[in-house]
Formats: sequence, C-alpha cells, structure tokens
Amino acid sequence: MSNETLEQGASQVDGAEVDDDGLATMESDTRQFVTFIAGDEVFAVDMAPVQEIIRVPEVVRVPLAPAALDGLSNLRGKVLPIISLRRIFGFSERENDDSSRALVIDIGQPLGFVVDRVASVVGVEPSRIEGVESIRSTVNTDLLSGIIKDVGGHAMIMVLNFAKLIEQEFAEIAAVARSAGISGSLATAAESEEEETSDELQLVSFDVAGQEYAITIEDVQEIVQVPEQIIHVPHSESHVLGVMTLRSRLLPLVSLRRMFALPPQAADEHSRIVVVALGSASVGVVMDNVNEVLRVAKSDVDAMPSLLVREGELADISEICRLDDGKRLVSIISAANLFNHSSVKEALKSMDDLRDDQQSKASVELDDDATDDDEQVVVFRLDKEEFGVPIESVQEIVRVPEVLTHVPKAPPFVEGVINLRGAVLPVIDLRRRLGLTTVERSDTQRVMVFLIEGVRTGFIVDSVAEVLKIHKASIEPAPRLSAEQAKLLARMANLEKQKRMVQLIDPSHLVEHRELKDLAKLAA
Repeated sequence: MSNETLEQGASQVDGAEVDDDGLATMESDTRQFVTFIAGDEVFAVDMAPVQEIIRVPEVVRVPLAPAALDGLSNLRGKVLPIISLRRIFGFSERENDDSSRALVIDIGQPLGFVVDRVASVVGVEPSRIEGVESIRSTVNTDLLSGIIKDVGGHAMIMVLNFAKLIEQEFAEIAAVARSAGISGSLATAAESEEEETSDELQLVSFDVAGQEYAITIEDVQEIVQVPEQIIHVPHSESHVLGVMTLRSRLLPLVSLRRMFALPPQAADEHSRIVVVALGSASVGVVMDNVNEVLRVAKSDVDAMPSLLVREGELADISEICRLDDGKRLVSIISAANLFNHSSVKEALKSMDDLRDDQQSKASVELDDDATDDDEQVVVFRLDKEEFGVPIESVQEIVRVPEVLTHVPKAPPFVEGVINLRGAVLPVIDLRRRLGLTTVERSDTQRVMVFLIEGVRTGFIVDSVAEVLKIHKASIEPAPRLSAEQAKLLARMANLEKQKRMVQLIDPSHLVEHRELKDLAKLAA
C-alpha cells in the first residue's frame, strides 16, 4: 500500500482533458490513479471517470446480456450494471469476498466493474508513465493506455482504458457513450480494505481547510459524492447539513468544517461524504476532499498530548500519525468521540424526527388512489429473477400438461403444442427463448398465453407470482446491454423500498416477425 504523499491539489480534476488513450491530462503535472487487483495483475484507472468505489452489491441477472455482466443492482434508486473484470480478462472465476469492490465508472453511462481488491490512490508524475509498445509483443495491449513504473510499491502497473473496454465488450453502451461524450469531470474517493496486521493501521485520509485528517478504515462504511438534494431539517444545529437518502435509508449529514469552527465552504465536485459507523448508527461527514488510503506502522502513531485534549475541535482527535520523518502530521479522528459530539447526536435525532414525520405522511397518502399513475403487471419467475408483462397482454394462464405433443418439422424454437379448448396452441419454453438453462418440468410451471399479432402463443415460465400494481414513477428504461435485450427488456420496475427489480417484457417482441408465419401454420 502506497504511503506516497499526494501533492497539494492533486485531487483536483478541474479542466481535465481526455486524450485519445482515455487518460485525463491534469492542469498540474501530477496525475491521479486508482490502483486495483484483478486476478494476479495490478491495474490502474485514471480518476477522472471514477464516480465512487462500493462494496459489490446484490444483482438481478439479465437474460440476453453479455457474458461479462453479473447483473443489475440498485444504487441509491438508480439501476447500475455490474460487470466482472475477471470474466472480461478470461481469469478463473472467484467468489466475491470482503475485499471485493465495484469501481463505478461513468463513460456515458455509469457501470460497476468488480475487482478483487482496491489498493490505493496514487499521484503519478508523467515521467513514470510509459507507452505500451515495449510489451506489445508479449501482452495483448488493446485495452491498455500505458504503463506506470515504480509507483505504490509495484514495479509495473497497467493502466486500463475503460472507454476501449466498453467499446469492445458492450457495443450498445459504447454507442451511448459516443453520443454523450466521455465524462472527464468526475473525481473519486478511493477506499480499500485489506487484512490488518497486528502492527499496522489502515486509515482513510482527507483534507479539511488545508489540514489532513484520517479515520481508521474499519470505521468507514463507504465514501460517496455529495448528492444534489439534501433534506434540510428545521431548527437543527448549524453543524447539521441535513439528511440524504442512501440505498433506502436515511443518513444524517454533518460538516466537519462547522464542527471544528473552521471557515465555511460550499460543497463542490471534489467534496466527499465519508460514511462513519458506530454500532448500528451511521452518519455522513462532509470533507473537502479525500486523499488516499494509508497503511502506517503503529509505532508512527502517538496519542494526543494530554495538554491538548480539551473540549472543542481536538476533543474528537485521539491520535497523531507521523509520516515522512515527521514532516507530515495526520490527525486521527476517533469514531467513538465523533458520535459523542453534540452535532452528531443532534443529526441522529433530526433523522429520527424526519423518519417519523415521513411515516405519518405516508399513512395519509395511502388513502389516496392514484390508479391513473399505476401500471398493472403479471409477475412471473424464471429461476430467481422476476419478470413482468402488462396484465392486458395476458389472455390466460394454464398448467403445463404432462405431455406436450411434438409436431414433425415444427420450428426448433417450439417446444410442442397443446389442445386448449379445441384449439391448437404452440408452446415455447421462455427459458430457452431468453438463453437461460432449461430445467425439468415441475408442478409450479405455467403456460402464459399471449396474442401476438393475431397468433395465440403459449410460453412456459417457472411460476406465476402475482398481479402487481406499479407506480409509473418506479418504471425506468433498462440499461442497453445488447440489441436483443434492449428490444425485449426495454423497461425495468425499480422497487427500491421492496428491494426488488422486475424486468418488464414486451410480449410483442417475444417472437420474431418471420417466426409468426411458422406459428400461424402450426396453429392452423
């Protein structure tokens, strides 16, 4: 882990320009990179397109999507595709663990790339960045922008070009990126979590009013950007900025500047929220910017001198970390003392008051019918995933008969036919249609009957769950992952409060136009 000091202003990305290799050229000479591990290799990514670094979330798998896609997740109410870098590179599969992270990178559309471990944030001089020509004969360099030499304890770090990677693996997403233009104005707050050793501390360091502070990494849940909307709580202390929504929960926000009686400063694109936890309680602390993750020897950490321990600013600081032979001093903030601060107690109380107020308002709103703003869908399951179709598109739902009649020379996509009240009904296995693995017949399976351009067709699903009324505000366009997926699964119901995602199918696209003629002949 690198303890390299980042130069003052190294986290600034104002005026960043993206060159042909996808790297952001800084106004200063120093570039910032997030380094990470995938397989046995060390990679780096320029900080410009990195929005944040999160724990690997649970995902909903998407049929007809590229093989590298793990699925879709819900990140603060937004749908985020989660992609396996190991699978893209052809590395062996590996279960995610406590060290695994997802780099949220925005190049036209936010995407989460799963890596084995995030190492650090490093500042790199241009002289340490070389081209890839020297290794082109031994390594496939199509996805690389350059090579970083002798930084962060690594002899060589390969710089990934995520713009080219997306172009190669996700053509649909790359088209969106080209039309939107590559985003180069976003900075990141990198976090890392490795196994601790008995004689070392891992710290997340950050700046407030030009002074460097740190919090031990085990007390940091995550680091996120300051949201556009913060709910301000009336009559709260000046330290309390308000409340934000973070993945279906309310998070109180406090300003460390205000807590330490420092000159106020409005949050900008460099500001970050460090989510600090103590027991079951969490609070978001707004910092000017986040620097890096430090691994320091405990011998370099001293207790705060007793003469300086007093009420006020230094009451929250428990230790001082000495780096660079004592030339760099980092004040370590104690999470326990932080939660004893009056402003944090006030913020937690404000959050509870706001939650009670919202719950009372919600109980009143339940009495209002908003049927015009709702869509009714029939929800069914394929494996563990939920799908929905408009209720008006479903003609009927019947059990799967014990025997399906196989018709000679029937189209290969047709499982067979059944006699439905004297009419021949072609039946298709929806699992096979969506490229999923087939399963043996079971009592829970059903045939859902649709009328597609005048042709009645049945589709076998694993089970039918419910008829669900979904508010239109919860329905959004699904990420474009492939041409076929974008046509068939164009929308998604993101039910954040229920922690559910229902992929909405347009039945008219379940069968190609040329296939309808074959089905019509079969039914006749």
